[in-house]
Amino acid sequence: MNRLLCLLAAGLYLCLQGHVNAEGRLSLSFIQDAVRTARATVDEAYEYSRKESVGRVKRNAAKPSDVLRLLKQPAGLTRSAVRAADYMHVTLSFIHGSLARRSKRSINATDLITEDDLEVIAGLTGCSPRHRVPSCMTTPDLDKYRTASSVCNNRKDTRRGAANTPFTRWLPAEYQDKITQPKGWSKGRKINRNRLPLVREVSNQILRSANEDVESDPLYTHLVTIFGQWTDHDLTFTPHSPVIRSFSNGIDCEKTCERSEPCFPIQIPKSDSKSEKCMPFFRSAAGCGSANTGHLFGGRTVRQQMNSLTAFIDVGQVYGSDETKARFLRNLTADDGLLKVNTEHSDNGRELLPFANMSANMCATRAHMTGNSSVEEVPCFLAGDERSNENIALTTLHTLMLREHNRLARALSALNPHWNGETIYQEARKIMGAFFQVITFRDYLFHIVGPDFIARQLSTYPGYDENVDPSIANVFATAAYRFAHLMVQPFMFRLNENYEEHRDFPSPLLHRAFFAPWRIIFEGGLDPILRGLVGRRAKLNTQEHMMPDELRDKLFKFSSELALDLGALNMQRGRDHGLAGYNKWRGFCGLSKPKNRAELAEVMNNTVLADKLMDLYGTVENIDVWLGGVAEPFVNGGRVGPLFACLIATQFQRIRQGDRMWWENDGVFTDAQRRSLRDTSLARIICDNTGITDVPTRPFQYRPRGTGYNQCKDIPAFDLSPWKDNKSSSGSRESEAKRSPVVAAPMHKEVKVAFSVRLGNNFPEAGKPIPFHEEIYNGQKSYNIETGIFTCKEPGVYEFQFHCMIYQNAGNVDLMHNGKLVLHSFTTRQSGYITASGNVYIKLKQGDEVFLLANYGGNGLTSDSFFSGHLLFTE
Repeated sequence: MNRLLCLLAAGLYLCLQGHVNAEGRLSLSFIQDAVRTARATVDEAYEYSRKESVGRVKRNAAKPSDVLRLLKQPAGLTRSAVRAADYMHVTLSFIHGSLARRSKRSINATDLITEDDLEVIAGLTGCSPRHRVPSCMTTPDLDKYRTASSVCNNRKDTRRGAANTPFTRWLPAEYQDKITQPKGWSKGRKINRNRLPLVREVSNQILRSANEDVESDPLYTHLVTIFGQWTDHDLTFTPHSPVIRSFSNGIDCEKTCERSEPCFPIQIPKSDSKSEKCMPFFRSAAGCGSANTGHLFGGRTVRQQMNSLTAFIDVGQVYGSDETKARFLRNLTADDGLLKVNTEHSDNGRELLPFANMSANMCATRAHMTGNSSVEEVPCFLAGDERSNENIALTTLHTLMLREHNRLARALSALNPHWNGETIYQEARKIMGAFFQVITFRDYLFHIVGPDFIARQLSTYPGYDENVDPSIANVFATAAYRFAHLMVQPFMFRLNENYEEHRDFPSPLLHRAFFAPWRIIFEGGLDPILRGLVGRRAKLNTQEHMMPDELRDKLFKFSSELALDLGALNMQRGRDHGLAGYNKWRGFCGLSKPKNRAELAEVMNNTVLADKLMDLYGTVENIDVWLGGVAEPFVNGGRVGPLFACLIATQFQRIRQGDRMWWENDGVFTDAQRRSLRDTSLARIICDNTGITDVPTRPFQYRPRGTGYNQCKDIPAFDLSPWKDNKSSSGSRESEAKRSPVVAAPMHKEVKVAFSVRLGNNFPEAGKPIPFHEEIYNGQKSYNIETGIFTCKEPGVYEFQFHCMIYQNAGNVDLMHNGKLVLHSFTTRQSGYITASGNVYIKLKQGDEVFLLANYGGNGLTSDSFFSGHLLFTE
């Protein structure tokens, strides 16, 4: 800390002597001096950190920890909110220290501060405006369009689900000091009578997997992995503290293993191959009104972390999550509703993201990676989310969706030439949000949480409920939705037109695809990367091979500097956020709570893994929730265990039901528009915005080339005709008289038919319908568990899906409609068994029958095999 700040702190102490009145209360002038000193301390730390970080990037000396910190830097309104919280916390810390020195005993600063004084501090530091309730009276078109920040989505609680609000907690936080210090902050301190293991040691013993040992998923493409990251970046962003040195003693967090706010370094075990003693780690920024300032704003006395994004599926990673960013991303040079695009480069004539205007170019990695100092470097791309350059696959999805917005905007303009640019932009944005709500719930989540949790929590839309809080849970953002870190392949695949390894642009290792927009500009554009996403498999998370070296030892590695360990970071982040342990979260979900090695081995279905965990943690209670969650065996038909399936399904259930602008809510779209939206497909979006001519019909499901692939010309185009507006006034829409208003708790009048069944202990006969005996859901009794036949009672278009495992060398399953073959299963051979799966849409008449048939191998079907179907719409 520099000399001026030391003098200010000393002056504050001397000032205190004359600024405590007879009643023992602090004077206003002293509080003002404390705030001034705190602001100077924080501002100096911010300025030092900014100059140091930018300087390292400019000198090409950025470390992986620099990259991660810059990636998680708060920006815009988030940055001002984080700085206000730092002012508040440091002010109270100074007052606390001064009082303690004066009284020579432990004392709480708040014991001498009146509520009026606290309000003064909150006002002077900027914390008060963060908690004022915004008015929705003057916001236009609230029943038509979302605000960028989602303020006023809930008309009763206007900040609920909005950007820059704290994560919600489904279980109480657990801090070492009950308020703010993470478990493990004090070295050697026991938790539940056992010392917490070093997170790097846990990573070494449980997660380690060589790149060459990675197993590929037999069912799902690498797009499942990257789409999970894409969705996460629509829902969660936890800003880190922007400073790299401690407020209290001025130490540089990267030059010491000392723990001093915001430094919480990851200690490296002595037996580790890394020579360093610790890995830099910076705590997530605390929100205003949490930890020691919680009593100011309703008694929230523990440290809370902030979500700088909205809680809704609103494609904020394309449009931004505050009004300023949203406006900056638009092309306002013309009244056409378009987003900005790159004016220097294109991808075979197609649009690319615009370049960011940064003081230091974090993406200038080409010379280092190619070993050629003469190559042209390019800036990072600019998008609605700051992490769009994190890897080239993620950048590809950002670019694809930018193109889709602009394609929709141009089509809407042609359809309604009288619309102004604002209406075109808002309508295209609204359609994009609905696209991803449909795709996420219909196509993606089924593969993650499995049919049981879909049927239990995420099947038929129940209607909007203003009392449901959609806010993102801390455990979802910090643990459960990080499951896909175990599905990342060590390569970023790039394929040619025949879906084979690209000769000119081979697939780079993952650590050579970080912050590399130049690979898109100079190495073939989006098409090879997209083919790699849909034409290659995701990594399969197995208990023996969890996290490859690319993520455990080479995260953000551009040089010989110490790289980061994503698994260790995840566990340290959970401790930083005060997440409860594994067993408490199992209890939250109504699951068993193992108490010893034998019970943990039963839950994990793995004695060796259970022994390793118990040797490390000493008790199940201390297992980090992220590690425990990713270690569990998969639920039926999913890619996570029962704990994470519960947490993920619960979060998405609340997101949907607590969103007033959800696409299925009455009044948000017309009936005709909803019918069009139901037919949207990711395959069509790829076809419309790239040079790819054939794609898998279902891009999340892996198919060898030629099986399940369609020519783009055969995939139906999205029908925009329901958006035709016959009015001629500028910015007009269809008559409001034809639309029902957005109401608080609507319920659909549509006919609902659905079933989901599990085989159970049953041995089907060859050549006969397979009776699935265990009902997951069969509310309308349309499926007969004795005969195995679904009988149509409500005519319409239905979707059927099945996934069967057969312990035989050969076997297949057929889906039959009125005794005729409709779909032959897609089979994948594994060691000792095969999987048979399929998905199909069928138009049914009343009395039609649908069933599954095993021609051979049926006696080898496992009990976890399932069959499901539901009515999409009537005609």
